[in-house]
Amino acid sequence: MPDGIDSSGEFNKKWIGLILGPILALILLLFFDLDPRNVLITRTAAIAILMAIWWITEAIPIAATALLPVVCFPILGIMTGKEVAPVYFNNVIFLFIGGFMVALAMQKWNLHRRIALKIIMLIGSGPKRMILGFMVATAFLSMWISNTATTMMMVPIALAVIHRLDNDPDDSKISKFSLGLLIGIAYAASIGGIATLIGTPPNLVFIKILKINFPNAPDITFASWLLFGLPFSIVFLIIAWQLLVFLFAREKAEGKTDIGLFRDEYKKLGPINFEEKIVLTAFVLFAFLLIFRKNIDVSGFVIPGWSNILPEPLFIDDGTIAISIALLLFLIPARKHIGGRIMNWRTAVKLPWGIVILFGGGFALAGGFTQSGLSQWLGAQLPGLHGFPIFLIVITICLMMTFLTELTSNTATTQMLLPILGSLALAIKINPLLLMIPATLSASCAFMLPVATPPNAIIFGSGKISVGCMARTGLVLNLIGVMLITIFVYLLGSYVFNIDPGNFPEWGI
Repeated sequence: MPDGIDSSGEFNKKWIGLILGPILALILLLFFDLDPRNVLITRTAAIAILMAIWWITEAIPIAATALLPVVCFPILGIMTGKEVAPVYFNNVIFLFIGGFMVALAMQKWNLHRRIALKIIMLIGSGPKRMILGFMVATAFLSMWISNTATTMMMVPIALAVIHRLDNDPDDSKISKFSLGLLIGIAYAASIGGIATLIGTPPNLVFIKILKINFPNAPDITFASWLLFGLPFSIVFLIIAWQLLVFLFAREKAEGKTDIGLFRDEYKKLGPINFEEKIVLTAFVLFAFLLIFRKNIDVSGFVIPGWSNILPEPLFIDDGTIAISIALLLFLIPARKHIGGRIMNWRTAVKLPWGIVILFGGGFALAGGFTQSGLSQWLGAQLPGLHGFPIFLIVITICLMMTFLTELTSNTATTQMLLPILGSLALAIKINPLLLMIPATLSASCAFMLPVATPPNAIIFGSGKISVGCMARTGLVLNLIGVMLITIFVYLLGSYVFNIDPGNFPEWGI
């Protein structure tokens, strides 16, 4: 029986997917031949269909589905076992692992709570400012730690504020301001994660699949993504805040929204201790080393990267930095626990290993697309789109990804569609980044339904918000996100990533 069945609807979806996936894959294998000159194309397509259906329906855990290439690719002659296995553990995976360990250290010593409360206190009181304070704090933390952990930390603080503001002892009668506060946390968690490569899984999926499909593509570093993602997140956060203020905070909230509660909570943390100082230093060092690893060219003015002082600068990547900082935390002794360290393995095992495997499965599938020739075959089927305006194609991709990820895993969906979009770009001769970056951003911009993202689910689980309220607000923000992504990719993307909509880059050939 499929795992995680919690309702009849979920039961039916899982069982339908469990049965339908293998049936469709077998039909394709037995009765179709997509390219008589290359049987591997049909075989890879069959595995892709099976994985897509199982990922969408979650017939089995999505991490388990991600392991299918390890078994199916060697059996069907697509890739050898020795070729598939290393794809699951690469430099992008190490960037995720190292970054998440730094985040776990922040959570272990409660540094993330101190940062959040400090930001809220700095922004100030009043309904509008308080929503902004919560959103800024949530977005900043989500740039570095999981949006799930960030939301789970912020919600109790928000509920304490709501309890103080609500004059009615019945929690079901909640002010509009309180709705805006809770929804703002969920939305900010998703928007903040877009700003950095480690902020949300689709970003890491993108940079690896880009390299798999286009080995000669220029490196997208932590710094270059930050140069694009941070301005996007800031603008989107401001728009989302203004939308929530318009919908929920035009009138004064019930009660006085002072910052006394936050001062009280901050005082409970006590003075910053040795362990927090070490983690904060490691966090700042981590960000500095990632941002300034390679040369940064700002309108002809070059800021030299620190890796230039090493004998082999190209040997260092973002994964190297992430693991270096993580190891440092395992080495430094903690004063609170005799014989203990800032980071220990008991904390490290909380790392979401299922996501690590999911990453690997997507990378393996992308490798199968390339090695079997399926990517080229898909590209050959798509030249009919050549006459369509590029701007319209980008908007369509954004709409498709945004609303598809309302119901499916954004990581799995990104892994399935990015190789196809790479093939489409090759077929119609436009810069692959012009299609792949909007798809990646859109995967993190699903705001309508509780199932769309963990932050949405957590907020809905508070019992304070209805599906209808979240859907109405989220629909507006979804559509705003589609337009904002398209505009940013055309304007800022052309500068940061050297995207010329009118020319196909040499590295794409």
